[in-house]
Amino acid sequence: MANYTAADIKALRERTGAGMMDVKKALDEANGDAEKATEIIRVKGLKGATKREGRATAEGLVAATVTDGAGVMIEINCETDFVAKNEKFIELGNVVLDSAVTSGAADLDTLLAAPYNGRTLGDHVTDEGAILGEKVVVRRIARVEGSFVDAYLHKTSKDLPAQVGVLMAVDADSEAAKTAAHDVAVHTAAYAPTYLSREDVPAETVENERRIADETARAEGKPEQALTKIVEGRLTGFFKEIVLVDQPFAKDPKQTVGKVLSDAGTAVTGFARFRVGN
Repeated sequence: MANYTAADIKALRERTGAGMMDVKKALDEANGDAEKATEIIRVKGLKGATKREGRATAEGLVAATVTDGAGVMIEINCETDFVAKNEKFIELGNVVLDSAVTSGAADLDTLLAAPYNGRTLGDHVTDEGAILGEKVVVRRIARVEGSFVDAYLHKTSKDLPAQVGVLMAVDADSEAAKTAAHDVAVHTAAYAPTYLSREDVPAETVENERRIADETARAEGKPEQALTKIVEGRLTGFFKEIVLVDQPFAKDPKQTVGKVLSDAGTAVTGFARFRVGN
């Protein structure tokens, strides 16, 4: 007769996030010893890690926080939305975010090498993935600083944790600047700009876009004397798509994001946008 109860099964499931049958088998093997059963679940999960190595991790969550004028954001991925909404996975996301803050890491390698309970954070993530039964990876980290930083998280589904996150840093901390920073963060979540200003766009990208615009205009039979104006106009349209301050503001498309910020007496010093899997 099994030396454990339904309450033991429930407690171990909540503790590990493992499936019902995996928990029961582990308790059977451990003769009801919860600590030993946890170890069995972990070991079996690690043995399957090699098989999971090539699997895609397109689900997950984004987490962000702001401390002392610095915004930190992380993305952690898993294989299925079932695990993405698991409390153990969400808890792991918080652990990774806390480690990012306390370690001061600004890149992924530094974050994964950060100490956590006598080991590295990377090792802890691997172990937790083993228990959850899926490949789990920390994909990226961002850190931005400013006089004020707004962190905005957006859920694309009510059943899942945040899938989109934005950090928006500005150079003033007035109420107007804070409001503008938040509004622009929300805008950025929806409009996904790639660069802050035109100056940030790589020269080769601009030249390639100019060449395409010129070749397209010529193929359309546009008059030679009008080509320069047409090409520059199309290049401006290109900038409006990818450059934050040039984009029409979501709440009032008659204004650019840059104008909204200027009217609030501030400017963006840096931003980051993550969308799970993108």
